[in-house]
Amino acid sequence: MNYPFWDVPHIGSGWVIGLIAIFHMMIALFAVGGGFYLVLAERKALRENHRDWLEVLRGHSKFFLLLTGVFGTVSGVGIWFAIGLANPEATSALIHNFVFGWAMEWVFFIVELTTAAVYYYTWGRVSEELHLKVGWLYAAASFFTLFIINGILAFMLTPGDAWLAVAGTGQEASRFWQAFFNPTYWPNLLIRTLICASLAGVWALVTCSRIDGERQPQLKTSLVRWSAKWLVPSFVLLPAAFVWYLWTVPESQRVLLHLGISTIGSGMFTQVTRMMLIVGLTSGVIVAVTYVFAWRSPLEFNLGQASTVVLLAVIATASGEYTRETLRKPYVIGRYMFSNGVRVATVDQLNADGYLTRSLWTRQGGDPKRVQGEAMFRGQCMACHTVYGYRSMRHLLGDRNRDAIGNLLTLLHDYKPDSPYRAFMPHLAGTKEEIAALRDFLATLNAPASPPPASKVKKIAAANK
Repeated sequence: MNYPFWDVPHIGSGWVIGLIAIFHMMIALFAVGGGFYLVLAERKALRENHRDWLEVLRGHSKFFLLLTGVFGTVSGVGIWFAIGLANPEATSALIHNFVFGWAMEWVFFIVELTTAAVYYYTWGRVSEELHLKVGWLYAAASFFTLFIINGILAFMLTPGDAWLAVAGTGQEASRFWQAFFNPTYWPNLLIRTLICASLAGVWALVTCSRIDGERQPQLKTSLVRWSAKWLVPSFVLLPAAFVWYLWTVPESQRVLLHLGISTIGSGMFTQVTRMMLIVGLTSGVIVAVTYVFAWRSPLEFNLGQASTVVLLAVIATASGEYTRETLRKPYVIGRYMFSNGVRVATVDQLNADGYLTRSLWTRQGGDPKRVQGEAMFRGQCMACHTVYGYRSMRHLLGDRNRDAIGNLLTLLHDYKPDSPYRAFMPHLAGTKEEIAALRDFLATLNAPASPPPASKVKKIAAANK
């Protein structure tokens, strides 16, 4: 525990990241796809003399600037704030390994913000050719931010053998490009690019739904249908892209999918399977709703129907991101760092010297054994679990007694290849004394409340007479 622990009651720190990330991804991916949508729509309007499109596109560019430049930027800062508190060890590793990558991304991000503002404020003030060039510059800059961030996100699942061979030696920078263009980089980039295109169409439908179909029937029909077409590449190619992605995911991580399918009846660990089913079902509903209400009846397409498509896209995006995050289990950085921030290479040392030996953040005072057990729980369990809320330890422990809890912790500590928990639980590190302290602390979480003394019962009864 090199850092103080961030305790978020009920939902846990992971879901703070998750909620911000879902909101941010809906906007950040739109920032990429929406840039290409605007410039391609403007070019189409100019080439085919759809001059009435331009006023709608100008309004859409204002909506685009506000959503991406304000809410996208603020939520991006929020993610940095949250991950630094929730998993400082992993955040530190990513910064140290990809500091050059982050610097490149920030340069493109500054260009992206600047050109987005210039693009909106120069409608009708510069030549059409120059305005298109500004739009293309924005689209290119936004795509390169995705190109760089994708390498870092994909690295967390598959850092690759070349980087892992030097991890912890101080020579990680010599494997920067191997880590960046890791095994899942290209399929992950294709999936995200397709999602960018579909979200460009989804958000454009919101703007198009507000066109008065009675006054401008041809304008609304043409723009609604053209926007709906942006969803086609995504839903045609995504299944193949996803198969390619799974092909590059290590077998150790694909086990989670098999485990989810094989235990669907018992409910042991089905989150990945459930989320994948939600992604597939929601995507199908998006296609159906868009076809029925937007493509077939563009003049009647309204804001409520467009908002429904956006909501479905939020659900699909959230489920997809949850699946991607869960596939990393039991790691936060594949084969390098467990989800609780413990580096794989340090487990043996922690088992010998102690997990809390060098911790500056263990509480002082009180029962030393309970303090030690609580510190172990905070450091190695609460990255994924809470006491009473999400993935509640009290609920998961059920009616296990002290000995049963000890047996469970022994399985996690020994971490044998045939352990049923190895596929999704990190290696529990620490000395036998620290494991025993954790056992005793966990036993207090599901212990039944002790009945009040007989004397106190008599006093309460007398007071109620």
